[in-house]
Amino acid sequence: MKKLTLVFIAIIFCLTVSAKEYHVAKTGNDKNLGTTKSPLLTIQAAANVAVSGDIITVYKGVYRERINPPRGGESDVNRIIYRAAKDEKVEIKGSEIISNWTKFSGTVWKATVYNTLFGDCNPYTEIVKGDWFNDLGRVHHIGEVYLNGKSFWEMALLEKVLNPKPVANNFDPEGSIYTWFCESDEEFTYIYANFHDNNPNDELVEINVRKSCFYPDSNNINYITISGFFMSQAATQWAPPTAEQIGLIGTNWSKGWIIENNVIRNSKCSGITLGKYGDKFDNTSENSAEGYVETINRALKNGWSKENIGSHIIRNNTIYDCEQTGICGSMGGVFSTIEHNNIYNIWVKRQWTGAEMGGIKIHASIDMIIKDNRLVNCGRGLWLDWMAQGTRVTGNLFYNNSSDDLFVEVNHGPFLIENNILLSELAIRDWSEGGAFVHNLIAGNIELRPQNRETPFQVLHTTEVAGLSITKCGDDRYYNNIFVGGVKEIKGCKSGLGVYENAELPMFVDGNVYMNGARKFINENNKMELDYNPNIQIEEKEDGTYLSMNLEKAIFKMKNRTITTEFLGKVKTPNLSYENPDGTSIVIDKDFLAKTRNSKNPSVGPFENPGAGEVELKVWEK
Repeated sequence: MKKLTLVFIAIIFCLTVSAKEYHVAKTGNDKNLGTTKSPLLTIQAAANVAVSGDIITVYKGVYRERINPPRGGESDVNRIIYRAAKDEKVEIKGSEIISNWTKFSGTVWKATVYNTLFGDCNPYTEIVKGDWFNDLGRVHHIGEVYLNGKSFWEMALLEKVLNPKPVANNFDPEGSIYTWFCESDEEFTYIYANFHDNNPNDELVEINVRKSCFYPDSNNINYITISGFFMSQAATQWAPPTAEQIGLIGTNWSKGWIIENNVIRNSKCSGITLGKYGDKFDNTSENSAEGYVETINRALKNGWSKENIGSHIIRNNTIYDCEQTGICGSMGGVFSTIEHNNIYNIWVKRQWTGAEMGGIKIHASIDMIIKDNRLVNCGRGLWLDWMAQGTRVTGNLFYNNSSDDLFVEVNHGPFLIENNILLSELAIRDWSEGGAFVHNLIAGNIELRPQNRETPFQVLHTTEVAGLSITKCGDDRYYNNIFVGGVKEIKGCKSGLGVYENAELPMFVDGNVYMNGARKFINENNKMELDYNPNIQIEEKEDGTYLSMNLEKAIFKMKNRTITTEFLGKVKTPNLSYENPDGTSIVIDKDFLAKTRNSKNPSVGPFENPGAGEVELKVWEK
């Protein structure tokens, strides 16, 4: 045993000695050694020489480059780490400064840019396109114009730059009069922009140049950490589930990344992408379920398994001002954890639409944990599309989402939605079966819609397809939730559980509270109806987000049970139990704030014994 211990210590010592730290600074030179006294100038130069176990430390300043890591680490404990120096602001931008503006007409200025600035991809000739994308009848380019960090609105006609009017149906009408238009020839790109009272040559004006800020061209670049950066202004392309998904930061087809403590904004389409790889079949699905089934079959042949793909950690990031998604992934995010991210202002401009949009949009969230995120003003908050099996969504805060808070589409379960706060007008869009909704606060409508598409379910804790099935709806569990009515009922939707009265598959319902007219479930024995409005309010303060509501003492007199794997049972189609990704049993013994629940009689809703009367709780920490 002593010999084995000595050998282990020797191995660790060798790894430690061989690991290097490369330093990057704006005072550096790429011919330097990368030491503190002789730093490199670009992050890419450090990436080119770093090997498994190395650390790349980047010092304050703006780095206008796209990092394409040629290699990753060898294991979770022997990775390549990219980090911003402690307490220093390090920016990575996909843009370049443009300062040669000339007056064109009125408050409109014109810039003439050599096409050589863009390398092999000109963002002002490449249009946004792909499967399930709807351009709303006009052209959109992946380029963008920014004034002091704020993006402008692209117009399809120069006339609309010369005479701008607030764009209809967007969430920043004042900003929408700052407009731009582009045209190109073989040598130059011409950009026209309306700066109103600003002289662009006296301000910081930038345009998208690069397609991402951090993205590997190759597959299987594993075990990379990206920590503490400010990343912005990338000319990202639409990221459908059937094509390569290039985000402002993206993992490509890989395993074991950690993306943490970053500020990510102003991606033309998506902030963080977790797959899919690119191949000759990209964007050839004909926008069909059958096309995506074939995409899955090709992925399995291309190494889609727990051993090779996924198991990423995406945590503590702030993501905003992206027009498609904050985080998205198609199959590449399996077995991952997405936690404590602040995602807001997604799809603000509303200049296009499509079936791949939201704060978080995941295809194949197999054994994923999505917890403690704030998803606000995202259009759609969280969209779990296909193969949400073994997925656990816990402790998330949703509000002010105009489409819905949570959309679960053509999944067969088991997936668990517990201890969440869902406050938007449409709280849950349920086009799935086999879900368990436990200890949530649901203050919006619910939609139920069966689907005839045949979609997969997997062998337990794997990516292997066990079969295909249509989605009948039902086979859901609703335990220990608080439902609040009073919102405007949308066509085909109801507050409470009224929409499940005619579900084809059996429902399992117990221990819920229905307030302010929320529709009760007709066959529920242990329930409580309260005819008052709890007056739920959200207030955003300097130190975080607070929720206030009025709770009657009667709520805490209910007799509810602790929800466990054994109690939840098995879902019908895949015949699987609700359990943790590691195969252990689930016990819901913590609340939204990580407070231990009363094991003999847990409180209904996301908060354990929060008190009666007027209650104010801090639900998001800045």
